[in-house]
Amino acid sequence: MLQDIFTIMWKEAREIAVQRPNMRGGWLGMLVFIGVFGVLIPLQTGPSWISSPATMLMWSWVPFILVNSIVADSFAGERERHTLETLLASRLSDRAILFGKLAAAVAYGWGLALISLLLGVIAINTAHGSGGFLFFSPGAAAGILALTFLVAAFAGTLGILVSLRASSVRQAQQTLSMAMFVVLIPLLALPLLPESAQANLVRFLAGLDMTAIVTGGVVLLLAADILLLVLAMLRFQRARLILD
Repeated sequence: MLQDIFTIMWKEAREIAVQRPNMRGGWLGMLVFIGVFGVLIPLQTGPSWISSPATMLMWSWVPFILVNSIVADSFAGERERHTLETLLASRLSDRAILFGKLAAAVAYGWGLALISLLLGVIAINTAHGSGGFLFFSPGAAAGILALTFLVAAFAGTLGILVSLRASSVRQAQQTLSMAMFVVLIPLLALPLLPESAQANLVRFLAGLDMTAIVTGGVVLLLAADILLLVLAMLRFQRARLILD
């Protein structure tokens, strides 16, 4: 089964890189994203980008944006291109198809988020690291890895569930865009706050027990991921999809 999952992942990776350039603005859009989130924002924020708890909370949702940009196409796109019937008629199992598409979306979102984070660390150390190497604390690094992965999985399972039900890619995109807008409201509002309010927010977050908050977030996201995955597995029925 693992080989079949990798087969679907390879198929999805090729389509993301070559056949779906408009889903995210092509390679240029990807490079712009990495440049903004991996270089520009860290340099504008300064060393506090590494030390502030707000960075972990903000970056944990970056994979949601990335996965949302491609996952609407996972099944709705196959339906529009009339390739879904061919895929479902293959020898591949239901689980291999579902898990392969999910793994490809998660790898894309989580991978780009981690690449941007590493570039941010390099940018910060290049500009402000004369006194020593600046990096996240072990706890913060573990929290970022766990939260970004679970958020990518959340976006992937939610997107696949929506794509399974959508009659077109546009319909799936509209539904996911509404979900993304709700998620992004706090992130979009933060830069608009006065500097004093931002400073107060940073001090408030610094006074919280971040270990407890991150642990609670991991548990909630894990439960949500499992629930959405179970729903997607129940929804993914070959006979039903062919009739749709």
